[in-house]
This record gives sequence, structure tokens and C-alpha cells, in this order.
Amino acid sequence: MWDLWREFSGLVLPVACAGCGRPRTELCSVCGAALNGVPARRVRPSPRPAGLPAVHAAAPYENAVRAVLLAHKERGALGLAGPLGRALAASVRAGTGQAGAVGPLLLVPVPSARSATAARGHDPVLRIARAAAGELRRTARPARVLPVLRQRRAVADQSGLGAHRRRANLAGALGVAGGGERLLALGSVVLVDDLLTTGSTLAEAARAVTEALGRDGRRFGHGVCAAAVVSASPSAFEINRNWPRTCIVAGNGRAKPPERR
Repeated sequence: MWDLWREFSGLVLPVACAGCGRPRTELCSVCGAALNGVPARRVRPSPRPAGLPAVHAAAPYENAVRAVLLAHKERGALGLAGPLGRALAASVRAGTGQAGAVGPLLLVPVPSARSATAARGHDPVLRIARAAAGELRRTARPARVLPVLRQRRAVADQSGLGAHRRRANLAGALGVAGGGERLLALGSVVLVDDLLTTGSTLAEAARAVTEALGRDGRRFGHGVCAAAVVSASPSAFEINRNWPRTCIVAGNGRAKPPERR
């Protein structure tokens, strides 16, 4: 009901661009170009957490892009899920093209804490993932969203924590819901989130999915072949020029070496 009210109010109340405040539009062309105007790029946090698959992002987390993400996540500007989903879809295409994904793409969103979802009235990453899957299907790329990750224990608020403390905070925190491993084995898993900072959350998500698929190979699918986000910290864009492609194999948890070209 709350989602319906917010969508209705967005139709009848004055709106302004979430990125720059320009009136009469939820996202102006300039801010839209900041989000979707350039090809998605591979990004890497420093230090890189162990087990982090290759990550692609559509835009640096700054200025208009930061404002748009926060408007969608914290202020319930649900109409922004469309352009954010298109940006995420671009990151998915870039990552899975390099990783050689096989079969349908299975977008696995990083879960929000239940308390955060309740406070916001929606799950922003899940909403963006669904928009991205729709965009991929419209371009003849089979994709579906599998929200199978769950928080197995409470974690502290990540804001303000450095890379080391984030890794410790998240270690062992995620798991796959019962029966989820059978769904994960049906295609190529792409972990998705709205933002990359230290990479700790995506690394923990990759560990949970790999563990669920089984190291003995009897439930081996295509594993975690990539991760994709809408945005990443500017430093993650700058330091990553020639990071080799990796694809975590669920059977043994190791990364494939990059192809020699």
C-alpha cells in the first residue's frame, strides 16, 4: 500500500530531477547521461577482498549519480528504478560478455537487512535488479532475478567502517535459502548490488553462493561468473585499468586464470 501511495503521489505532486533539482522531471537528460552515458567499466576496490569476482559498474559514485541512488534508496523515488536498472543491465552485459557466461543470467541481489527494508518501505537493490532483468530480456538476453541470499546473523551498520572491519563484520553473514542451490545451478550467476565500496559484501555473497552450490561438483552449475553494480567509488574506477578477468567456479571455489591474448 505504501508503494502504491508513493507512486501515486509522484504523479500528482511537483517533481524535480533527483540529480540536480531541475523542475518538472524526475531525471533530466544531463543527469541521465551521467548514469547511462558511457560504457560500463571494470572496477576494483583496493585492497581487493579475497573471493571477489570481476565487478563492472556503470558510473562513479559522485555528484548526480550519488544523488539519484540516494533518492531511490532513501527517499523512495521509485520511478528511478527504470534508469538505474538500465545502468545495472549495462554493467551485467559488460561483465558477462568478458566472463563468457553460459545459459540464462541469474541475477542474485545482495540482500538488505530486514530492518532497513522495513524502514525504507522497499528493497532498493531487488527493485533495481528486477528492472535490469527486464531490460536484458528486452534485448534478447535471457535473465531472471533470484533473491535467494539471506542474512544468517545480524551485522553492524557498514557506514563508517574501513575495508578490514567490513570484511570482519560480514564474514559468514550470508547464506542461501533452502532449495536455492537448485535454482542457482540453472545458469550463470551474476551478483548484483547498487554500489561497490570495499567489495566486502559482494565477496561474502560470492562465498555463500559457491558454498551452496557445493565444492564436490555434484550440484555444479556455472558458478559466480561476474558481479555488477550501478555505481562504484571513483577510486575503484581509477585504479582499475587492466585487472584480469576472473570467474569463480563453484566446484572448487578457485578462480579461472585469465586467457592469454
